[in-house]
Amino acid sequence: MGYLLRVAYKHLQHQPPTLKPFKPTVFVTKTFSIPENHSQRFKLHNEVHARAPVSLTLPVRSTVLALALSNEEKKLELSHLTNLCERYGVSPPKEDATHFSTTLDSFKVRWEQHGEFSSYSFFVQNSSEEPFSRFSLEQVPNDWLNQLPGKVIVAAHASMIDANPETSNPESISNYFSGNAIIGAEVTGGAAQAYTDFKIHADGFSRFLILNNNLKSAQAGRLLQRLFEIETYRVMALLTFPIVKQLAPNLNDADQQLIAITNAMARPDSDDAKLLDELTTLAAEVENNISTHQYRLGAANAYYNIVEQRTEDLREVRIQGIQTIGEFMKRRLEPAIDTCVSTSNRFNRLSKRISNAGQLLRTRVDITIERQNQALLTSMDLRAKMQLRLQETVEGLSIVAITSYVVSLMGSITKAANTSEWVNLNPTLTTGLSIPVVLLIVALGVRRIHRKIHTDD
Repeated sequence: MGYLLRVAYKHLQHQPPTLKPFKPTVFVTKTFSIPENHSQRFKLHNEVHARAPVSLTLPVRSTVLALALSNEEKKLELSHLTNLCERYGVSPPKEDATHFSTTLDSFKVRWEQHGEFSSYSFFVQNSSEEPFSRFSLEQVPNDWLNQLPGKVIVAAHASMIDANPETSNPESISNYFSGNAIIGAEVTGGAAQAYTDFKIHADGFSRFLILNNNLKSAQAGRLLQRLFEIETYRVMALLTFPIVKQLAPNLNDADQQLIAITNAMARPDSDDAKLLDELTTLAAEVENNISTHQYRLGAANAYYNIVEQRTEDLREVRIQGIQTIGEFMKRRLEPAIDTCVSTSNRFNRLSKRISNAGQLLRTRVDITIERQNQALLTSMDLRAKMQLRLQETVEGLSIVAITSYVVSLMGSITKAANTSEWVNLNPTLTTGLSIPVVLLIVALGVRRIHRKIHTDD
């Protein structure tokens, strides 16, 4: 009996302690008196939660429409969305909204407004039909769809279905893309496979096929949004490429014209004023091209950066024999973007070269003008000296003339005085003796007047 009691005691010692029922901690919200909030605090804080992906229940059919809009067309979007919401009795977007999503009976709609375009995404829960046999736009009112403001820049269908041996075959997948070579990879850590051919099919839409392995609802929404954004921003980035092609001849002509002007500047007999006029005209043309197309050239690189980021977010894993989306973008899109960037850099370098040439030419013109001014000042100085000498000569002659007049006058006075009986002077002697006296007095008087004039000045 004692033995059994000892065994039972040891057994009880090794038993785990009895767990008490879990009671969650209740946190009491306490308010504090802090300074007044910034007017944009809550808006900026919640910005990270804006434009969140739609949570999807697979299988799903989806369509995205990206439309390029003018400023006037952007003002019509909200009223157009409001009309759609009123049809289905759903609260419309706010007046200042730039994004909106809601469920309308059998489909979901998501709207986003961007700087140059707006996108509309439509989602419908799929059925057992084959991929691309039916589309989400079938549920959208056709009259409302036709009145969407803007011009379509991207239109794409997507079908998200569960993977199976029949659909996972590359040949079978190619049939969904009209037999075209497919591009794709395992994405989202192997949770799905994404395929496309990046071509517009006979219906005017491109296509994406997503085979689900174990996607969650949130993952499915993010994956679909990334694929749509890759397609949209890829096309938006390429909007610059036709412009670059048109600018290439103008850029080459401007480059050659600058070379001709700089070569002419090196010649000693060049007409600097004419060259400066030509250079000014060339600078105006180049700066006009830069100001007109700089935004478009900068946007191409910005859009491409987004494409690269979204492609990286896919976390692609190669499927044997199939080119990945990232490889396709690098091989097909990157050269076009590099051309756009190169054109922008060429314009900037050309503008700087023209500015340097202009500074050099203006320096030469300024030096020439300075030399001309110096020669003119030298000539004016010589003329002033000649005038001074002439003035001094005239002054000397005027002293002689005044002296002669005064002496002659004194001679006449002496002769007149001799007619009286009280004066008996020799006119010749008197005249001769008065000459030095008169000359001295006149010279001193002229000198005094001259000094007074200079003092007043």
